[in-house]
Amino acid sequence: MLLDRPVRYKLLEDRNKVILSLLIYQGLSPQNIINLKTDDVDIDRGTIYIKATKKLKRRELELKPKQVILLYHYINESRQKLNIYGSKKLFIGKLGTDLTVDGPNRIIRPLQSLFPSKNLNPQTIRQSVITNWLNVQNISLEDVQLLSGQKWMSSTERYVKPNMDERREVINAYFPL
Repeated sequence: MLLDRPVRYKLLEDRNKVILSLLIYQGLSPQNIINLKTDDVDIDRGTIYIKATKKLKRRELELKPKQVILLYHYINESRQKLNIYGSKKLFIGKLGTDLTVDGPNRIIRPLQSLFPSKNLNPQTIRQSVITNWLNVQNISLEDVQLLSGQKWMSSTERYVKPNMDERREVINAYFPL
């Protein structure tokens, strides 16, 4: 639903879809997104290199085929029209300046109406992606730590939801009613 919404400025449509897809599929933080440069994207290999920040480690992530196509169109068409100042940054605002940390927030804010009962922002999307990797896709804790770029295992562990059936069995084994 997030990727298929109408966009106010047609020139920003590809950029917004790429940013949303990086939030949804790779669980990037807003800081990771605005730090990206055009050299960090390898269209041929279908990967994106994420530089380290104070809180997150560097990593190279695979892109989904749909993302590769979106990025290709954005870099070779929309971005060239927006890049009037010759920026090396991947994401550029509608006035040709580099996107700020608040940029992803401004892209998501209008989407809040799609999920009225949820607090929708880049951080909650990242948290739900990490939770999904661990609890639905059953990706190992170590792999999720690498995918999310978290420096400490304890940061990743907090997203593991306890299995209530297993807990119930343990309690019944030791404290039967």
